[in-house]
Amino acid sequence: MSTAVNAEITLHHGDDGAFGVAAVPSLELGGVDQETATELGAAAHWIRPCSKATRGDIPVTVTAVAG
Repeated sequence: MSTAVNAEITLHHGDDGAFGVAAVPSLELGGVDQETATELGAAAHWIRPCSKATRGDIPVTVTAVAG
């Protein structure tokens, strides 16, 4: 049973042509099924301090897989 958390931060052009960042946190959650992993990934996005600080400012795509 292992758990890993990685995040990829990318630089992209926004709709207005300006540069911006986007975040892709990837979670591998050991000991749970895929449905639970997906639910935990979504919940983590709402309580993470970084998510709270940037909510609405940068695009975030959370991926979570059962490990």
